[in-house]
Amino acid sequence: MNTASAPNPNRKIPLALRFKRMLPRSLFGRTLLIIVVPTLLTLAAATFVFFDRHWYTVTNRMTYALAGDVAVVVELLQKSSTPESTATVIHLADKKMDLYVSFAPGETLSSTARETLSPLRNMLRHALNDRISYPFDIDMRHAPEMVSIRVGAPEGVYTILSPERRIYTPTTQVFIIWMVGSSILLSTVALMFMRNQIRPIRRLADAAEAIGKGRDVPWFKLEGAAEVRQAGAAMMVMRDRLKRQITQRTAMLSGVSHDLRTPLTRMRLQLELMPKTSEMDELYADIADMESMLDAYLAFARGEESEPAVKTDITELVLEVVTAARRQNPNIEYNAPANAEATLRRNAMKRCLSNLIGNAARYGRVAQVNVALRDHAIDIVIDDDGPGIDAAQREDVFRPFTRLETSRNPATGGVGLGLTIARDVARFHGGDVVLEDSPLGGLRARVWLPI
Repeated sequence: MNTASAPNPNRKIPLALRFKRMLPRSLFGRTLLIIVVPTLLTLAAATFVFFDRHWYTVTNRMTYALAGDVAVVVELLQKSSTPESTATVIHLADKKMDLYVSFAPGETLSSTARETLSPLRNMLRHALNDRISYPFDIDMRHAPEMVSIRVGAPEGVYTILSPERRIYTPTTQVFIIWMVGSSILLSTVALMFMRNQIRPIRRLADAAEAIGKGRDVPWFKLEGAAEVRQAGAAMMVMRDRLKRQITQRTAMLSGVSHDLRTPLTRMRLQLELMPKTSEMDELYADIADMESMLDAYLAFARGEESEPAVKTDITELVLEVVTAARRQNPNIEYNAPANAEATLRRNAMKRCLSNLIGNAARYGRVAQVNVALRDHAIDIVIDDDGPGIDAAQREDVFRPFTRLETSRNPATGGVGLGLTIARDVARFHGGDVVLEDSPLGGLRARVWLPI
């Protein structure tokens, strides 16, 4: 086993590569990331600036104002010598300061101010520490939209109720709702816009894939950005050029076929009229070889373009080819799933598989044909225990009219177009044919087709 190219599990992956793997693969996902990340960063920066500059400054001033009013009220109540002056202070606190004051003489305040998770309460606590020298307690949930401040003086406990609006501004809620709402709205609009922009790209990709599989793609409406429209128009022009080239090539080859078959027919007729001799058998064989070569060449050049693509059961098609090959070599094993369908040109694919399976039956004593389904593709693997093909020559055998004297016996027939036709048909369907080492000791031909 060659371990030179085996991956090292202990090798540290670069940070840039790991970050790249985390990015979305689709254009829509990456575009969405480009839109969402700046929006979130802007929202975070604006929120930080707001809380650091506006909310903290305003709330700090409001809490100190309330703490100052509370300190003044407590000090005035302590200096009040008569019930009338006490009532006057309480009345002024109610009318002028929005403070509702009550006094419980003789009580003590056991609790002390402490840090909490509420930044508003902590700011009010710090303000009261600067303004009041007595212990106090803050209850943010005393009543709806009210704040209770209990001050433990030597003569008793003063309870002062203040509206929450004195220390809290609704600007915070408005700001958060505006930022979040506007971000969601803008992201939604951008999302809808990007869907409309990506839809033509996906349509273009589907059309390109269909053309690559040899399917007929009608002219579709060009939409999207100018660059996408230009790419779509260029692809459709390319489709028309390919069709025109294929049509011209087929027409030319039809003429060549007619021109070459005519002299061959005359030669065969001349031989029939001539006296029979031993040399005539060689001439008959030469004419038969020329006709066989002509048929193989025309089949390769034509490529079965005129055949329509239909939905085909691959399992049934391969079984049909294997059954025919067993007449030549009965030692062919076949394994396939119950149902494997793909849209393809049936006769062309049958010719491709016949060439590959026929080679395995011809050059190997034992052959195996396996069909497997994987993600969006069908694998057809053909193994034999024959002489195989050297790894350095496996690409050469796909060239037209190439035959390997050392690996395949030339006396077995053929003109060197079998593998060329097989790969041409597979690639015409958007797949491919590759040659590998077989576990049986010979050659493995792997055909994969998209579904």
